[in-house]
Amino acid sequence: MLLNLFGTGREAMSSIDTAWLRMDRPTNLMVITGLMLFEGHVDFARLQQVLEKRFLQHNRFRQRVVKVGSNAYWENDDDFDIANHLHLVALPGKAGRAELEVMVNDLISTPLDFGKPLWQFYLVENYHGPDGPSSVLVSRIHHCIADGIALIQVLLGMTDKEADGDHAAAPKKSRLAMAEDDDADDLFLRLYKPVAKAYSGMLKSYFKVLGTSYGLMTNPAKLAELTQTGLGVTQGVAKLVAMPADPKTKFKGKLGTAKRIAWSDSLPLDEVKHVGKVLGCSINDVLLACVAGALRGYLLQRGQSIAPDMQIRASVPVNLRPESKAGKLGNHFGLVFLSLPIGIANPIERVYEVSRRMEELKKSYDAFIVLGLLSVVGMLPDALEQPAVDYFSTKSSAVMTNVPGPREQIYLAGKKVDNLQFWVPQSGEIGLGVSILSYNGGVNFGIMTDKKLAPDPGAIIARFQSEFEKVVLATLMQDWNGPPDSEMAALAIGMWAKFGLVPRSA
Repeated sequence: MLLNLFGTGREAMSSIDTAWLRMDRPTNLMVITGLMLFEGHVDFARLQQVLEKRFLQHNRFRQRVVKVGSNAYWENDDDFDIANHLHLVALPGKAGRAELEVMVNDLISTPLDFGKPLWQFYLVENYHGPDGPSSVLVSRIHHCIADGIALIQVLLGMTDKEADGDHAAAPKKSRLAMAEDDDADDLFLRLYKPVAKAYSGMLKSYFKVLGTSYGLMTNPAKLAELTQTGLGVTQGVAKLVAMPADPKTKFKGKLGTAKRIAWSDSLPLDEVKHVGKVLGCSINDVLLACVAGALRGYLLQRGQSIAPDMQIRASVPVNLRPESKAGKLGNHFGLVFLSLPIGIANPIERVYEVSRRMEELKKSYDAFIVLGLLSVVGMLPDALEQPAVDYFSTKSSAVMTNVPGPREQIYLAGKKVDNLQFWVPQSGEIGLGVSILSYNGGVNFGIMTDKKLAPDPGAIIARFQSEFEKVVLATLMQDWNGPPDSEMAALAIGMWAKFGLVPRSA
């Protein structure tokens, strides 16, 4: 809705986007950071032309945020200059991964300038990757502008299937990591798809009630009563409110302002699919079990005592974007709380336990409830929002998100994109972020930690590959009935060879 406030045309920010805006604090900046690694050098002028033609077609990236009391508005920046947002930088010396990591660490701890539109791009012109000199594009976009699913759509609108595609109009069709008819269990954004359509009508009236009832935050029973649904909302709200705080680990504590990041090499998506197929689990089940194993190993390394039944929760975004908003920016997701079974040492048992818990989440309506609560939070005065955010942040030790990236090779400004990475921000007092992104047949992991709590995220990221290898080897040692799976057999041969071992049948 457009408002004329003090004679200036301003667009009211949605209550949900306002909630993410006001979660910004020195110890946790609400900024999504990404890396795009190229094959070869990107021409700066050509990149600028692509951004002007495709990125800036979204007017939101030309608007700044204006705060008036507890409300927030989008206002066109009459002095907008892309030179204030797109920067050509050079790293010191023969810059490699370590130097790039230092640069990103500095950026993620630096607030964006609220006097301008809330995004920045940095083109690193002298990066030396494993295949030689190249370029890297570092992006920073405030969470109040859009969520990860929307930003992937923006990315796809900027890129092409061929090197010279930027001379044509932007692609009309998005090419996500999986097609609509692929296994719905393999991506978080599909978890609630079977019920989203039926729920959408009720959701409209649900938000209308929320928008006029600040007291719902302190009266969850009333929230459930007013929705008047048989979808288990009453039990869901009660469960969220009664949920105990997460256990004290090395990942919980007083946060600082400095953050640290790390990223993984790509894990072949086909290999993860093969293992999931043999175990009768989804890709996500396998990946999340590897995350749990990596966090377990890190805590043990840091001297943490871990009981067999120990678990830590991760706040997991779930896409609730209606089809009518498919091409729009903004935030349209709720959160579910997934308990990671870090106390389970056996990698196969851990996969099955994650699978069981994921099935339980799919039957709940937690994501819709949290989306509604975020709508309320965004309309509360600042003094009330911060305690509400802090309260829910005690329930989790991490934010963990899984975003489907492009399924095939993409090009930007005429250059092949070798790989993509991103880091999800944390809210409140949460000091750990885990990001999973699929791209061109691979799966990438990103970790962001608070320097005071976990100064060495590389020690976590280094464990993902080994945790997957443990799952593969443990799978090979199982006694299976029925004919062998040819894809798994091929993977097994490669894995045995990697470790210099001889298969049992030899």
